[in-house]
Amino acid sequence: MSEKRKLGIIVCSTRSATGVRVDATGPMILAWAHDEGFEVLGPHVVPDGEPVAKAFDELLAAGCAAIVTTGGTGFSSDDVTPEITSALIDRPAPGIAEEIRRRGLPNTDLAPLSRGVAGVSGKTFLVNLAGSKGAVKDGLEVLTVLLPHILDQIADLHNNTHKDPA
Repeated sequence: MSEKRKLGIIVCSTRSATGVRVDATGPMILAWAHDEGFEVLGPHVVPDGEPVAKAFDELLAAGCAAIVTTGGTGFSSDDVTPEITSALIDRPAPGIAEEIRRRGLPNTDLAPLSRGVAGVSGKTFLVNLAGSKGAVKDGLEVLTVLLPHILDQIADLHNNTHKDPA
């Protein structure tokens, strides 16, 4: 594939969007996505709730192969990113979200509190990461291994890009 795939980043945080705190997770995803060879759209830092849905709509319309969110996966009343994402998903991938939580458990007992989801919307892979630097690090480790194969499958490129460990 000669053209770079697009990856969208949405930071779901009312506090970051309003300047109460500086987001540290969007830049982490941005650096990772560049290293992985994506054309990156974002990070889009938006308040929790309806602005997240609007950002998804814009990135889906832009033809992103993948959209990664950070934040909005907890139990606060405005943490509705998993619900917004789930409404867009045609083909859920619960194993990926579970692996991201499992990967975080050795680092923090709080990893299971993320309600993040993953799945496919049309021809775009969507995944929610929790809003901490540790959670993003753990999630990106999982995506580094799985995302190339996921995107090839979504694009119906049956070229077996997955390489088994030696």
